[in-house]
Amino acid sequence: MTDSSLLAPLEAILLVGGQGTRLRPLTLFTPKPLLPTAGVPFLAHQLARASAFGVRRIVFATSYKASMFADAFGDGSAFGLEIEYVCEDTPLGTGGAIRNAARALTCPPDAPVLVLNGDILSGHDITAQVDMHLSGDAAVTLHLTEVEDAAAFGCVPIDEDGRVLAFLEKTPNPVTNRINAGCYVFRRSVIDSIPPDQVVSVERETFPTLIDSGDRVLGFADSTYWLDVGTPAAYVQGSCDLVRGILPSPALPGPPGESLLLPGATVSPEAKITGGTVIGSHATIGAGALIRASVIADEATIAPGVTIMNSVIGPGATIAQGTILRDTVIGATATIGPNNELTSGARIWPGVALPEASIRFSSDA
Repeated sequence: MTDSSLLAPLEAILLVGGQGTRLRPLTLFTPKPLLPTAGVPFLAHQLARASAFGVRRIVFATSYKASMFADAFGDGSAFGLEIEYVCEDTPLGTGGAIRNAARALTCPPDAPVLVLNGDILSGHDITAQVDMHLSGDAAVTLHLTEVEDAAAFGCVPIDEDGRVLAFLEKTPNPVTNRINAGCYVFRRSVIDSIPPDQVVSVERETFPTLIDSGDRVLGFADSTYWLDVGTPAAYVQGSCDLVRGILPSPALPGPPGESLLLPGATVSPEAKITGGTVIGSHATIGAGALIRASVIADEATIAPGVTIMNSVIGPGATIAQGTILRDTVIGATATIGPNNELTSGARIWPGVALPEASIRFSSDA
């Protein structure tokens, strides 16, 4: 990390308006950026890192369940931040949301403005990205990350000086493995040039227009930790990586390790908890339970002998004896009866009661 004292206080916009449909049922009652992740709301990790890199004021661009963000973070003082909240009455796309939130900025036209996406975990050096932006006199500087297969994302080629050449749609034969990582540094005046109160996509409209007009759009490319937590599997991976310290976070409420037990959790000494699993406050884990790489929410009850792997157990859910869960999401207050076996992306909605041995993926009940 570059010394944040070298960077003047930054203002930022945090995009948190999405409904998180790919994470349902977890997001039926809670916005995706507020889902408990490694023991705290997901955004706590982003806010703590932003503060560590010299950000002092953040404008939340909210829409879905907007009031919950202020309830969770208040004025931001717990993170050494000043937080403002701006709500979209109707979804405006990424560019429209940034433009709408910009009315709460206080910085001058030439100042850099950091734009963060509320569903990304990243280990990249924000200060270095801002330094590149300022030294290159860029209109926008994008964080680019390297992935094994860019065909699923679309790609962003750059020249030897880091100048972005194009935004290419998904293709079977991408010309580079670098993709848009969703963290931007804008010159404030560029944000102000986005049409107000209109649906605008920065990826499909703003950035290509800037490139075509000859403005400097730079790519800050690196290969540090990066994860889009938009799916249940990625959400679980992100939480576990934070618990294990694979991505260090100032917001982690305990030392990194194979598990994180929150206050009031009761875990039998005969249970085995590994893989970066979180056991929520006042959750109960019975003897002989095997839980690996999972998120167990507050007040959940896991019976003796249950096996849970790569799964999410919602608040107040009950998992009975003999049950096996792999790659599964169990909604809040759901009850899974004895000897069920759920796997392969199964999702149980909140409050559902599954009778004994009613779903099996193998023949031995």
